[in-house]
Amino acid sequence: MTMIRFDFCGRVAVVTGAGGGMGLEISKQILDAGGSVAAIDLKPRPTELPESERCLYVQGDLSDEALVTQAVNGAARKFGRIDYLANVAGVLWFGRDASLLSMDLGVWDQVFAINLKSMVHTARAAVPYMRKQGGGAMVHFSTVQCLRGDSTPQDAYAASKAGVGAISRSLAMQLAPEGIRSNAIFPGLTLTPLQRRWDTPEKVAAAGEYVPMGRVGTPGELACAALFLLCDDSSYITGIDLVVDGGILLKY
Repeated sequence: MTMIRFDFCGRVAVVTGAGGGMGLEISKQILDAGGSVAAIDLKPRPTELPESERCLYVQGDLSDEALVTQAVNGAARKFGRIDYLANVAGVLWFGRDASLLSMDLGVWDQVFAINLKSMVHTARAAVPYMRKQGGGAMVHFSTVQCLRGDSTPQDAYAASKAGVGAISRSLAMQLAPEGIRSNAIFPGLTLTPLQRRWDTPEKVAAAGEYVPMGRVGTPGELACAALFLLCDDSSYITGIDLVVDGGILLKY
């Protein structure tokens, strides 16, 4: 598959959830396009992100506001600027996250802290740097699951990810006069570490049968959508919810 070629030379992105899946792929593509990345994740640095002058990796909890602020400030000192923010981190806790009518509300609070409040922390830390240089762009990852019901509910995940879209649109409206854009991506079924249940090729193929395009998406395809919304070619796009799902919403 031929991927779109971007130019991020001289630009700096903060990417959360960079320890695997879509966050890792976004980080790799920005680095490959000449940009610099401050990558943040609770997981250890992946081997796919080697030590380099253009990649700062911070291992820590994104629900910790002090850690996030320190990481973003450190990136600004190291690279001299912050142009982009990609909020990709999230948790999908099968078995623990269930119907709001019966689930442990302590789990509800944890999911919201990781999936939604972390986005508040990163935006509060990164936006001042974008303001100083007169512009920037953000992309935030939600899910198509929050746009429909589910026979096997994961209510904390769906509700927190719905909040991602709401905050993205609010930021877009607030910051548009300052040249700072904010957009959200709503992925469908995508082969990432969150989907540990698909642990064989047969299970991956079976999941793809639910999708009109006949397969699940790849982290690279979602990363391309994110890089487009960050790059200058999308300079007149803000406040949108971009569904990238192989057509699965057409079935509901």
